[in-house]
Amino acid sequence: MTTHDRIPDAVSLAGVERIHGKGSTAVTALREITVAIPRGSFTAVMGPSGSGKSTFLQCAAGLDSPTAGTVRLGETMLTGLNETQLTELRRERVGFVFQAFNLMPSLTVLENITLPLRLARRRPDGAWVEEIVRRVGLTGRTGHRPAELSGGQQQRVAIARALVTRPEVVFADEPTGALDTVTAKEVLALLRDTVDSMGQTVVMVTHDPVAASYADEVLFLADGRITDTLTGAGADRIADRMTHLGAWA
Repeated sequence: MTTHDRIPDAVSLAGVERIHGKGSTAVTALREITVAIPRGSFTAVMGPSGSGKSTFLQCAAGLDSPTAGTVRLGETMLTGLNETQLTELRRERVGFVFQAFNLMPSLTVLENITLPLRLARRRPDGAWVEEIVRRVGLTGRTGHRPAELSGGQQQRVAIARALVTRPEVVFADEPTGALDTVTAKEVLALLRDTVDSMGQTVVMVTHDPVAASYADEVLFLADGRITDTLTGAGADRIADRMTHLGAWA
């Protein structure tokens, strides 16, 4: 494969800095972040509180703009796009899963899942929606309202909603934070399966070494910098590395 044929990374950050505030009250949330996340990979982002994990996710997903440096989604440079362009890009090409499921209580499961398509004025592809519903294990539940579902089922709805637009990247922020251990493992296995069987790219912020062990690679942030990476590591090794970062000291 020549360099011209190379598939662009799903997300790439180059020299990204993010400073909140100005002057003496300025806080540097990210410093000199340069990283490329390959397509079809599962990346976990870990670090102590205040290490910059959420800011990293927000900058990578086009929810926040870096103070310096550049962010690309595929071949599209996010840096310099206006708010309307960024909104459209996030709607069309990015999926989001949060700790709070962020479902619309008045809508059915099916209506919640297809909401991003309606917002983008795109007609749902019935076969694809059915496939997503089957994959996330919600067959027979599509007429229910969120209040009639368990927490794990609600998070499955949120994952289906994130996948329905066939996004280039799914960004997940503490997706198992509100779930019990057994349910969390089911949701993580589901995210892992979207990578393995659908070629989805997932970037997940988590504080949980067990959750991070589902990823191909773990990026460790400390004081706004990527200080370490682990590939194919188990939960114990990840926890040990976190301890060395001073996360749980």
